[in-house]
Amino acid sequence: MTLDKKWKGTIYADGQEIAVFSSGDNNDYISLTDIARFKSDEPNDVIRNWMRGKDTLEFLGLWEQLNNSDFKPVEFEGFKMQAGSNAFTMSPQKWISGTNAIGIISRSGRYGGTFAHRDIAFEFASWISAEFKLYIIKDYQRLKLDENSRLSLGWNLNRILAKINYRIHTDAIKKKLIPADISPQQQSITYANEADVLNVALFGQTAKEWRTANPDTKGNIRDEASLQQLIILANLESLNVEFIR
Repeated sequence: MTLDKKWKGTIYADGQEIAVFSSGDNNDYISLTDIARFKSDEPNDVIRNWMRGKDTLEFLGLWEQLNNSDFKPVEFEGFKMQAGSNAFTMSPQKWISGTNAIGIISRSGRYGGTFAHRDIAFEFASWISAEFKLYIIKDYQRLKLDENSRLSLGWNLNRILAKINYRIHTDAIKKKLIPADISPQQQSITYANEADVLNVALFGQTAKEWRTANPDTKGNIRDEASLQQLIILANLESLNVEFIR
């Protein structure tokens, strides 16, 4: 299995640079190859030695059973029975192809090597050095905080943009769609209907439907939007202003 993910950043642990990739769903994969270089100039040998241990295989197998519906338990049991013997060998490729594992994956080309889900990577780091593992965890937390700060800043900027465009949107509705002689209540219905045209297009539901489904949420449907949805919303509002005009 190959690592079809985007480079996320670098952990700096006690002078060692360790690459991190993201799957886009909060499942980060950390380079075992880089971690292993802390111990040896032959990182592949270090990884294989770690994987041939019975305790390691039991941990990997349990992780897969909890996270991978396509994991092959029968093949796993076969490996586990052989683990610990002098003749037993294990490699990332053998583990992946034999059990259909997803927790450990490989990547070729730039940033190539063996990567593992952060749960597994931390376990491997413990086997290398408990102190080294703490360095990794500390800087991984720094990486996550940096990521969350960037996302929060981007979300806030786009929420402001969406609110500015909303004012432009309502001004266009007032000038082009609302007659001068209708009541304030009728005016508010027109505003809400136009807003819901965009809500249904983007979120698949009206503001009222969202509120009914989320009675305990403080914000409205747009306050709970993702960064990507806010970008789309800002563009939809700009387009709809032109359509109204």
